[in-house]
Amino acid sequence: MGLLVLLLLLLAFLMPGLAIPVPPALKALSNLHLSTKFTSRPSAVMKYSVHYLKQKVDHFGFKNDRHFNQRYLIADEHWKKEGGSILFYTGNEGDIIWFCNNTGFMWDVAEELKAMLVFAEHRYYGQSLPFGANSFKDSRHMNFLTSEQALADFAELIKHLKKTIPATKYQPFIAVGGSYGGMLAAWFRMKYPHMVVGALAASAPIWQFEDMVPCGIFMEIVTADFRRSSPDCSKSIRKSWDAINRLTGNGTGLNLVSEVLHLCTPLKNPQDVQHLKDWISETWVNLAMVDYPYESNFLQPLPAWPIKAVCQHFKNPNVSDTELLQNIFSALNVYYNYSGQAKCLNMSETSTSSLGSMGWSYQACTEIVMPFCTNGIDDMFEPHAWDLKEFSNDCYRQWGVKPRPTWITSMYGGKNISSHSNIIFSNGDLDPWSGGGVTKNITDTLIAINITEGAHHLDLRANNAFDPMSVLLARSMEVRYMKKWIRDFYASLTKKH
Repeated sequence: MGLLVLLLLLLAFLMPGLAIPVPPALKALSNLHLSTKFTSRPSAVMKYSVHYLKQKVDHFGFKNDRHFNQRYLIADEHWKKEGGSILFYTGNEGDIIWFCNNTGFMWDVAEELKAMLVFAEHRYYGQSLPFGANSFKDSRHMNFLTSEQALADFAELIKHLKKTIPATKYQPFIAVGGSYGGMLAAWFRMKYPHMVVGALAASAPIWQFEDMVPCGIFMEIVTADFRRSSPDCSKSIRKSWDAINRLTGNGTGLNLVSEVLHLCTPLKNPQDVQHLKDWISETWVNLAMVDYPYESNFLQPLPAWPIKAVCQHFKNPNVSDTELLQNIFSALNVYYNYSGQAKCLNMSETSTSSLGSMGWSYQACTEIVMPFCTNGIDDMFEPHAWDLKEFSNDCYRQWGVKPRPTWITSMYGGKNISSHSNIIFSNGDLDPWSGGGVTKNITDTLIAINITEGAHHLDLRANNAFDPMSVLLARSMEVRYMKKWIRDFYASLTKKH
């Protein structure tokens, strides 16, 4: 990978001439949540009503009195006014309807918990735009895109619900979120413990900051996922970068690689070669996150256990450069052409033109600063160190802001969170983000649930006949803890009255 691949993957597709730096792991994460292709179950099942709440653009200042409409969804089919609860989804970097349709766990447990489901959209995503079409105009307009402002939105929304739906006033709210939304769910419980009785933080890498975990852990887990299928698979991918470099070392090589990979746009220069390697790297990261035990249509139509299908094409790392390139094409076809309908491979296909991508790149350039690195030994990627200065300079060129890499730790406590309570941290051992997650119990109320054979927040997906026993047990434990929080809430309420 080139100098900016791992750390500063460019999103030049957003606007002509505009390159926005985002580390590829963060980019792949946003691909999951900004996609509108996949629904985990028929959308007709998802019966909800759409609402809007007038929110302050700035909750922490007193001079700016501008407001915007925050969108939220309510599903109350199984909600009981007596003894019920509210599962509150802390929306993250995408359209809230996407999260509503893809968080099947909440729908599956609603009846058991007598729960109302609330899905709150994160500011600057979906339809919740503080400045309308100008929300992404410049850093002055985006200045209010922070996790702190988002959490304050959630708190105001809960206050509004208790006021406008009287029966919820004396019912327990439980925060639920996955990925960045899982981080928000945990942070919401930490910062607003009077608002929610507990939180389920699925695949939430709250420790992927500063030096709390090694910067190479993410790509090492990606590599381990491929090695798990076959040691020769990760070895072949590690060798592929030099093979591509050798083959593209001259003009005829550019044409050869373009033809063998059936690229829609032929390679013309070294920059295109770097783009090619970036694109292939991002594909392997995507596969690690969505390595589910059943067919899915998340970012692309994929078979069950897609990494296993990919690794069928990497059985021998000791082949010629040209043959290895042909194997790469066959492997990429699993991801980009499982349906058999693609006539060529488009190197822009992992990306999305959603405005949400701009919001996420801004967050990565301000407070969501996660160090990533590779060494080419413990992982299957080209070696590159984490360079905060270069990252900061790129962010300044794009947004006119510089990142604050230590702020999240200052704000939310880093690893010093034992004073908090009632948070479940769930992680799948196949998920690269588990490297930055909480995987061991901190106290008897800060619980870690580890899911063998689990990819990115598999436990938040709808029940599936092919779910491994580990995720069924994880969901059962999560519900058991939630029921305890609900019982404790009502017991405390009885004592007060």
